[in-house]
Amino acid sequence: MAMDGQALGARQDRFRHEISPQDAPPARRRRVSPWAILKPVRFRIWLAMAISAGSALFTLAVMVLLMTAVGQLVAAPGSVPWGTFAGVAICTIGAYVARLGAFNQAHYAAFRLERLLRNGLAARLARVPLGYVEAQGAGALAKVIHDDVKALHVFVADSTPLYARAYVTPAVTLALLLWLDWRLALVALAVLGLGYGILTRAQRRRRDMVRAYNAAREKVSAAVVEYVQAMPVVRNFDSGQQSFGRYQAALDGYLKVMLDWYRAAGFPARFSWLVLSPMPTLTLVLGAGLILTAMGDLGMSRWLGVLLICTGMAEAMMPMMMLRHMIEKVGLSIARIQEVMQAPELERRADLAAASPRDAAEGPSALSFEGVSFAYGPDLAPALQDVSFAVAQGSVTALVGPSGAGKTTVARLIPRFWDVTAGRICLDGTDIRALAPDDLLEKVAFVFQESFLFADTIAGNIRIGRPDASDEQVIAAARAAQADGFIRALPQGYDTPVGERGVFLSGGQRQRIAIARALLQDRPLLVLDEATAFADPENEAELIAALSELMRGRTVIMVAHRLATIRDADQILVFARGRIAERGSHDALLEAGGTYARLWQNYEKAQTWSLGAARAPVTEEVAR
Repeated sequence: MAMDGQALGARQDRFRHEISPQDAPPARRRRVSPWAILKPVRFRIWLAMAISAGSALFTLAVMVLLMTAVGQLVAAPGSVPWGTFAGVAICTIGAYVARLGAFNQAHYAAFRLERLLRNGLAARLARVPLGYVEAQGAGALAKVIHDDVKALHVFVADSTPLYARAYVTPAVTLALLLWLDWRLALVALAVLGLGYGILTRAQRRRRDMVRAYNAAREKVSAAVVEYVQAMPVVRNFDSGQQSFGRYQAALDGYLKVMLDWYRAAGFPARFSWLVLSPMPTLTLVLGAGLILTAMGDLGMSRWLGVLLICTGMAEAMMPMMMLRHMIEKVGLSIARIQEVMQAPELERRADLAAASPRDAAEGPSALSFEGVSFAYGPDLAPALQDVSFAVAQGSVTALVGPSGAGKTTVARLIPRFWDVTAGRICLDGTDIRALAPDDLLEKVAFVFQESFLFADTIAGNIRIGRPDASDEQVIAAARAAQADGFIRALPQGYDTPVGERGVFLSGGQRQRIAIARALLQDRPLLVLDEATAFADPENEAELIAALSELMRGRTVIMVAHRLATIRDADQILVFARGRIAERGSHDALLEAGGTYARLWQNYEKAQTWSLGAARAPVTEEVAR
């Protein structure tokens, strides 16, 4: 996983300056403007808006020219105003072409922004501590990269024409109405004011309702994901009653929010949309125009012109409300994107580069922990407290202890999933925080409890971290990892797709592919975190042989629950409650009779357990 992030970060480095955290407001601001994050495509968006405004102006020009043509026909019935009609045709074509051009520019900007944001997010995640990625979760980060970026795409593509309709059209319409007849303009403004006033009253609680709506929708989404992902457990234990009950409760909450919103808006909202529809404005302007015409104060052509364009202001309210809704909706996506873009990066501490006096005098160990303490959060109990140990070059150090003792935490501090709270970790005498992340990962290889495989071929997965490796090198690594045999038995051999997350392979096969990947990287320090935890009996012998080949000539840190696999370790560190309780060889720790001796005794009991022995006491009890 770390190696994948390293390669991705290198590929995406050129996007760092186009999309950066400084380009947008902090994620926790109450209202988030979309414009800052649109900086890389802002020019194209403004261009699209300008073209869209031109389309709106061409449309209004058609109305004015039609009014002019009618006036010319009334004044001279025997002649056809071909020039005016030609202007109508040209403006109609211009409106269509401008609208199409605005559409194209807006979508070009949307697609470019989508690419930049996704590349920028991927590059950022490649530079943050891996602990941040684990804490956020794959689902949440995937939602940001896919759904939230898609929401920004929709906003950019669809909001551009709305800005023209919401602002340019009503402003120019008002100017034309005042030019044609200020009295009829006031009538149209009165209708607009009445509708806007009623709509404002209907939306007094809109912000609170939008917040409740978004929260309810998130609960429904989470409940759906939980229900689907937990389907095997659901079918075995509660037949869906409890889990589906949570889903149903989320749906009921969503329905309640929607009904409350509908009731709160109620009649005012529906009546405001009726007032802002074209018919009330046309009716009042028509009536006022009849009166003015009868009085001889209004010409026929001007009256027709007013009727043609008078609905422009009222009709602009719908695009304006849609635009407002889109901005509020995309603000949530921007906040989540900025939260990821502002995640702290791994920093290289050049001031920590010098070796300690002890290292300079004795020669550096391959790896050392010096007074290391660590907590997963400021309000959480320490996971490690004052842990110190040294690992000699080419030796094997095993970490054992009860669950939750801190073994895996030690293993994951080495690649800087997180940084220590106190103390330091040194690699070849240098604080790992003084190393560039890429340099650190070039020295350390990892095989974790669950090996992640990409939806690629077997050869492609082995090459992760070394894409330039030859076929011969890939095959040699697979052979050393005891994987060559089963790979060649597959129909497509090394070109066989493994499926999403390696679903087409067994757990032991996936683990051996991961070992082959680590062998190909050929790094001096190896961290094994429960690498044999999920091995089945058929694969265990081959998996152990593969691990033995991987460990040869390397410095190894090994987290293990199967104590038989670490009997020959050069050093065994026994953890308890975040501290090193004991250290030494297998035989010395057994003689000491402490925590390790107790763990070994429990392990031996577990190995001798059998189904018959477990049933025997029950049978005797029944007989009695």
